[in-house]
Amino acid sequence: MVSTVKPIVGTDFTFPGQTGVYHGKVRDVYTIEDKYLVAVASDRISAFDVILPKPIPYKGQVLNQIADYFLSQVKDIVPTWFISSPDPNVTIGYRCEPVKVEVVIRSVLTGHAWREYSEGKRTLCGVTMPEGLDEFDMFPEPIITPSTKAAEGHDEDISREDIIAREIVPKDIYEEIEQIALKLFAFGQKSADDKGLILADTKYEFGLLDGKVTLIDEIHTPDSSRYFYKDSYQAFINDRNSERPKHLSKEFLRDWLLANDFSGQEGQKVPEMSDDFVNQISERYIELFEAVTGKKFVPSADPNPIDRIKTNVIKELEGLKNA
Repeated sequence: MVSTVKPIVGTDFTFPGQTGVYHGKVRDVYTIEDKYLVAVASDRISAFDVILPKPIPYKGQVLNQIADYFLSQVKDIVPTWFISSPDPNVTIGYRCEPVKVEVVIRSVLTGHAWREYSEGKRTLCGVTMPEGLDEFDMFPEPIITPSTKAAEGHDEDISREDIIAREIVPKDIYEEIEQIALKLFAFGQKSADDKGLILADTKYEFGLLDGKVTLIDEIHTPDSSRYFYKDSYQAFINDRNSERPKHLSKEFLRDWLLANDFSGQEGQKVPEMSDDFVNQISERYIELFEAVTGKKFVPSADPNPIDRIKTNVIKELEGLKNA
């Protein structure tokens, strides 16, 4: 799908009651009256913690709508920050006190875990990985490999023991977070399996709202998760000489960057992304949306998405004020 709509590279709104703004790698997050957050999903794309030069058409809409799809389904597992999605690229939710770790759960030896394993390491974030595994093998059970949540630069692997010892998160809260994350992952695996997919790994972020652990940010999107088509994965496991498992995630982008000598290290130059490659990335995101939700993707055709977002957000905030 070749987009005729101008991608959303960034935003610079001033909403009624706005008390702060944070421009992340992908989202622009506006704080309203220190109570609500307006998260605008742009079409920026990052890899290895670096924002790449070209935006990806429809990426923001895909991320926002997948996250909202799943947030609406996990409220029986954990309270979430979600209030409403007044625009294809926007989620409004409660402002929480962020927990400064990302909870990464892995069921398959791939990505970062495989890169560490292939270098001979058998411990990741304090978790021992079994000997004798090959790329794409499943772990006996999912492992939790947390990382620090860096304000700038690269997130760093950390063990649960260090999280507790350094008092980054109180012991009781972190243990509760781990249990919730495992339940969310089990839900995500079941949802993926029902649609012919395997959820290989994902990350969750949490905060505290009125003292309660609350799920924040996105969930089970292609930016936070790695999916494989189940039939492709099983075919490869049965015959290691066959085509590698077909996945739906940013991993193919990371692979392309690595093949072009870029891994986010200082001094490295981001390789040029052709328009054709940008469109391929966009198509991958749309494919994943349809695969994980079972819904047809309906791209926003508004030629002025910035004006649309502003109008929709102001209307929704007015409704919250009068509620």
